[in-house]
This record gives sequence, C-alpha cells and structure tokens, in this order.
Amino acid sequence: MGSLDDITKKAQDFIEDNKDKIADALDSEQAEDISDKLLDGVTEAAKKVLPEEHHDKIDGVRDNIDGAVGTEK
Repeated sequence: MGSLDDITKKAQDFIEDNKDKIADALDSEQAEDISDKLLDGVTEAAKKVLPEEHHDKIDGVRDNIDGAVGTEK
C-alpha cells in the first residue's frame, strides 16, 4: 500500500505546486469547449436511461458543473 500512498502524495504535491496553472487551465475557452461536449454527452445519456421526471434535475446538475469549468460563469 506504500506505493499508492507515494503516488497520492506526489499528486497532492503536484496540485499544490501548480494551483494557479490548474485554475487558469480550468478557466479557459478550451476547457469550456471540452467540458460542454462532455457534459452534453453525459446529460443525453442520463436522460435516455432515467425517467422524464428527473430530466430537470439532470439539467440542473449539468449547469452547476458547467459553471465551475471554463469561461462561461
């Protein structure tokens, strides 16, 4: 289990050391385009398998996630 702990620590250190770069990348036009495509696909897939009564909730979750990534806030 030690190697998993090492990988986790390295990932945490990387994120901490590159916080500003990561924030800039998430707040970019490219991130907006990619996230929109991904979120649209997941939203449509969820709507195909869940009853229509849940579609508004699915759209709300999609909008919340979309607001956190990219340039459209």
